[in-house]
Parts: sequence; structure tokens; C-alpha cells
Amino acid sequence: MAFLLPVQHRVDLSGVGVDLYWNVDLETAFELRDVPESGIDVGQCSDDVAEVQALLRRPADDVAVLWHDLQHLAGVLRLLAYLDLPAVNAGES
Repeated sequence: MAFLLPVQHRVDLSGVGVDLYWNVDLETAFELRDVPESGIDVGQCSDDVAEVQALLRRPADDVAVLWHDLQHLAGVLRLLAYLDLPAVNAGES
């Protein structure tokens, strides 16, 4: 998977070896609950990258759904942070 930056640079994420991750929904993250499990689901890196690609191709006058777009951008950023972990870099994940 790769995503396109506005300046036409491609970042290749195809060799990362992961796609699914645990995700905590926004309400659960900020409204601490007695049972947080109900707000935990599975995110998908390839979906996040595809959504960021689509966001970057949208017309400037398109109405943004900020919470949705930022959730996908956060998924890409979490992937990059995960890949930067020392244990992951050493192949110990």
C-alpha cells in the first residue's frame, strides 16, 4: 500500500507486514467508561491509506467530515509510529 502526497511523492508502505490493528473509538477514548471493551474495534491500515489518498484527491470545495478524515489520518500516523518502535525495527514484534 502506498499513499500519494500533494506534491506527487509516493510513500510505499507495502512491505510493512501488518494491516489490522486495535482501535479505540473517539467516545471511548475521551469518555472513560467502566467497560471500555464496547468501544474497541479493529482498524485497517490499507483502508486508512486509501481514505487518505481519496482525501488528498478531493476538490478543495468538497465538504470535509473532519472526525472521519482525521481518524484515517491517525491510523496512518499510528502505523508509522508502530513501525518506528525499536522492537519492530529489530524484527521482534
